[in-house]
Amino acid sequence: MDLQAVAERAPDRPAVIMAESGERISFRELDEASNRLAQVFYGAGLRPGDHIAFMLENRWEFLAVAWAAQRSGLYYTAVSTRLTFDEAGYIVENCEAKAFVASAAVRDVAREIAATNDALVVRLMLDEAVAGFDSYEETVAAAPAVPLEEQIEGMDMLYSSGTTGRPKGVKPPLPQTPWGTPGILSQLLEMLFQPNDSSVYLSPAPLYHAAPLRYSMCFQRAGATVVVFEKFDAEQVLTAIQEHRVTHSQWVPTMFIRLLKLPAEVRASYDVSSMLHAVHAAAPCPVPVKKQMIEWWGPILHEYYAGTEGNCFVYTDSASWLANEGTVGRPILGEIHVLGPDGEELPTGEVGTLYFGNGPEFSYHGDPGKTASAQDPGGRGWTTLGDVGYVNENGFLFLTDRLSHMIISGGVNIYPQEAENLLAVHPKVADVAVFGVPDPEMGEQVKAVVQPADPADAGEELAAELIAYCRENLAHYKCPRTVDFRDELPRHPTGKLLKRVLRDEYAKEATA
Repeated sequence: MDLQAVAERAPDRPAVIMAESGERISFRELDEASNRLAQVFYGAGLRPGDHIAFMLENRWEFLAVAWAAQRSGLYYTAVSTRLTFDEAGYIVENCEAKAFVASAAVRDVAREIAATNDALVVRLMLDEAVAGFDSYEETVAAAPAVPLEEQIEGMDMLYSSGTTGRPKGVKPPLPQTPWGTPGILSQLLEMLFQPNDSSVYLSPAPLYHAAPLRYSMCFQRAGATVVVFEKFDAEQVLTAIQEHRVTHSQWVPTMFIRLLKLPAEVRASYDVSSMLHAVHAAAPCPVPVKKQMIEWWGPILHEYYAGTEGNCFVYTDSASWLANEGTVGRPILGEIHVLGPDGEELPTGEVGTLYFGNGPEFSYHGDPGKTASAQDPGGRGWTTLGDVGYVNENGFLFLTDRLSHMIISGGVNIYPQEAENLLAVHPKVADVAVFGVPDPEMGEQVKAVVQPADPADAGEELAAELIAYCRENLAHYKCPRTVDFRDELPRHPTGKLLKRVLRDEYAKEATA
């Protein structure tokens, strides 16, 4: 199905509800807005295979821009609103965008991008256009609301978060299929979660990330209403679930932790019985956290492991997870290969770098070196997302950590995710990061940086308590030797922990 077909069948059904403001946009309005913008792109000379970029906060127009490109056969890149000019400008130039849409909320960065990028033939700004941009509202309103004569499916080209070096643009082949042809993700979601025109999908994360954007559009294809949060707030999402009778939702483990740290009486006061499927991904979920969520919401939790690259899709429902606690599931797209440091395939139960075969192809745009580094050294066509883990005797995958997060202390490999998951559920911890810091004798030592639940607790006594707690549950060499305290840890709005920021800071201190 496609947006146009849904709009014809149910023109007044809400396509988007903004959770905080309550603004509602119907399928007719979203369809017409995307048609008008598609006409603007076509009138400026953009043709299938060309590229657009947009830098917008969570708002309904975000999806209008994405749909305009999707129905025009264009590649489209969503750019994080948190990036600096150097970071965002690199992405807009690297993706070879011919059109750039921004909002006044990012006017300073957008102005610099427009001033330094001569390839942009369309430059639109919402709310109040600055020099170098045309008004989005006026330009779109002047365009016809009819579909292009020829509509074919476009494709997103999103960028990795850039945990090391510049972010990488993941460029899958353009499908070249007629408008309305479902992609692989739509088929997977149909099989697993059965979205339909009675579904209400809650998206509490920034839409510029792969999963929130892709899932929102897939659910809209099925005729579902998408409830979009401007910014995540634990109690407000419970309000939204109850008010809008949400049936499907997507989360990251940090959001679960914040929900569980609400007072029990607050959690119990909300009706979440409408939810049929609560999906989570992006990071390993601590076992105690997931158990508590299943106890609270019931066996409706679904977990998957995948990446922007789209080379695999590993999945588990609640029943399979309870039988294999800690798993992220078994593959339903791609096959798992666990490789050792020499590229040899490891037996069941042994930890190594995860590679996937027989999945969709991808490349990193304009960077054959990065593309090659994601391929297995044996030349077997397998690709990796840089994660480490193992497969048990039942074929279930368990993630250990990111390869880039591994700590080497005295020649021993330590994956900090274990200690991090353990400390995250301590009642005196609001947030935590565990990583390696330079050590003159051991090479690296394990460090924990903690945001205490009560700032007054920060100090040597709590540090000693957390180290002792960790040592009671893990081998001592896996536990932090020291604990520092912060008012807040660096995270993406999705909840993704930015360990690189902390590691770089401590590395600079050690060098100094």
